[in-house]
Amino acid sequence: MPSPSQPTGERRPRALVIDHAWRGLGAGLEPLSGPGGAPLTRTVKLIVLPLIVRPTLRPELAGDFLAPGEAALVEELIVESAAPLTATAQWFTLLKKARRALGVVAGNPQDLYFQRCFELATEHGVPRDGADALARALVEEVAHSPGGRTVDALKDHLADPARRSRLDAELAAAWESRPPAVDATSVISALERAADALDACGAPGPASTSPSYAAMVEAGDGESFGRALWAGTSGVWGLDSLPTHLGLTGRPVPPRPEVGRGASTATLPAPLDRTLFERLFTVLQSSAHREELATVAELVARETGRSCAPLGLHDESLRVTVVLGGHLAAGLDPLDTGEGPQGRTTAHRAVNSRWRREASVLRARRMTVSARPDPDGGVLDALAQDLRTPWAAYMRRLWVRLHGRDVRDAPLADLASAWAVLDGVARSVMMDHRARVRSALRALATDPAPAAEPRSA
Repeated sequence: MPSPSQPTGERRPRALVIDHAWRGLGAGLEPLSGPGGAPLTRTVKLIVLPLIVRPTLRPELAGDFLAPGEAALVEELIVESAAPLTATAQWFTLLKKARRALGVVAGNPQDLYFQRCFELATEHGVPRDGADALARALVEEVAHSPGGRTVDALKDHLADPARRSRLDAELAAAWESRPPAVDATSVISALERAADALDACGAPGPASTSPSYAAMVEAGDGESFGRALWAGTSGVWGLDSLPTHLGLTGRPVPPRPEVGRGASTATLPAPLDRTLFERLFTVLQSSAHREELATVAELVARETGRSCAPLGLHDESLRVTVVLGGHLAAGLDPLDTGEGPQGRTTAHRAVNSRWRREASVLRARRMTVSARPDPDGGVLDALAQDLRTPWAAYMRRLWVRLHGRDVRDAPLADLASAWAVLDGVARSVMMDHRARVRSALRALATDPAPAAEPRSA
């Protein structure tokens, strides 16, 4: 499998383009650079990409590989930013000095101050008279701001009317700047490559030896699939009852994200219908190690662009995994009805076989083929219905896991890594369904004739 750092044809890795342009800026950037002179990882992720290259507003620059003209534009943007970048480095040095003087130790200074330093550089240029007082005030502001990685901190951050207005304008601009839609042909080609990859997942030998996954990432199949959803492209699964989005949105096409004001686990909409608040709510609620996350302010800044990206994700390897998951989900058939897309893969056979051995699935299958109504009052019939549309729960859970990885900058390096996630989600959905069936059976044993309850969203 070719390394992602190797150029393909005339295209150049974006990371190498940035590195080359950065080194050409000369001295003065040491606080933002590593020992070898390359930009720090956080410099690229917090300053260069979101504030200079701005791929959400220039979607042609969002890919991991750039054509010659696109590479030239990235280099030009970085060279034009030489002065504010040099000033940013000076402000960062000043803020670290103020931080030490104030005895502030919480948080990573790069996460806390990089973007604020770029804002200072853009507004004031290099530090001049009064800069020490300004730096001290900013450090105190950040230290006492609701920077905890909590839902309450998120709510406080998004409560400011001016900030909400600015975020809404950024969302609108990013949404209007999306790349154009693609037709069904591009999606079908992507799904053909996905079928090859899923065949390798269940076959003997390590899945990482298959070149199909790298080919999908290189071709931008994940981005193409996301752009097709924006256009409402249909018919890609060969079955009219299966929407192309497979439940990732409850609408014909994903809507423009809103800022939002609150969220509840009981009423969360489909993944691509969620507000900025709801998207980050799930991250903060499910994070076992919140201290590893960026600050709430930085989470919001990154999520603004991510929410308007194809499939609501930045990383192409994660978007490709959505395509693989969609192909797998469209062929899930735990009840063995024989319906769904043809040409199922080795991965489909492995997952479906596991599900069909479940006792709860066997009972649901008997209820499905029986002409008699469910004697248990409808509770188990509702659970059987979930098995008739297993793709909905699967895709919802898959997207949440991939979104969490995207927030943490954790791409999937190869097909073996992607398959571990895909198979893990299948097992998780299966075990969740098993637990719900057991809970329903316990309730029915306690009360033989319960009143039918409406299903929650």
